[in-house]
Amino acid sequence: MADTVLYDVTDGLATVTLNRPDAMNAMNTEAKVALRDILQEAAADPAVRAVLLTATGRAFCVGQDLKEHIGLLAEDRKTGTGHTMNTVREHYNPIVTALAGMAKPVVAGVNGVAAGAGAGFALAADYRVVADTASFNTSFAGVALTADSGMSWTLPRLIGHGRAADLLLFPRSVGAQEAHELGIANKVVPADELADEAAAVARRLAEGPTAAYAAIKESLAFGAGRALAETLDKEDELQVRAGASEDHHRAVEAFVKKEKPVFLGR
Repeated sequence: MADTVLYDVTDGLATVTLNRPDAMNAMNTEAKVALRDILQEAAADPAVRAVLLTATGRAFCVGQDLKEHIGLLAEDRKTGTGHTMNTVREHYNPIVTALAGMAKPVVAGVNGVAAGAGAGFALAADYRVVADTASFNTSFAGVALTADSGMSWTLPRLIGHGRAADLLLFPRSVGAQEAHELGIANKVVPADELADEAAAVARRLAEGPTAAYAAIKESLAFGAGRALAETLDKEDELQVRAGASEDHHRAVEAFVKKEKPVFLGR
């Protein structure tokens, strides 16, 4: 696998690390392909029970690599094609689909600036642990683009339509504390504690009832666009499934015995 994205699976936790620190983890084609393929592998691997998405260096991800992008746009003009923007369909959409749609929890450890698609990746995770020195920026309108990487879906659900419109129409840097107040960051920690805290949160999820977590993800996504009656039916369906799981039976038995349950993810 390309070293622009590192991948490790240990004790059920897949750690996916963006690794272009000199470019602030900007996404060139190589990195986008690697991240897409690695996340899809993690989603499909039964040995993976949770995913931690993080990055090396001082940035989480500043989005599209504009140095590569400008060359691709010039080639489009020369050939009369528009292939450059196919990257949304070919790369960004599958990346966000994997993050938000995989049947296992995803934690983003945001170590620095998350801008454009980088912010979109963080928002697609289920839980965000954010360094107190980190920031978020939608960025798109600043380069005359609209939202991608799922941000028009994730951002309003986190902070509401009005605030999402404000941040998309008037891009600016949103610091960690404001991100926490808005609901973008779940937890803010000192920068030197980010790696350990994000890993601890992800490990806790990997050791938990991961089949139940998958159902929670499914129910949240379903309920975001459905009426109450439909959502109640979905909750019934998912709860019947969860109630039949081995994890549920083990947890109930452990509760009665006043023991800590050991979950198997099934």
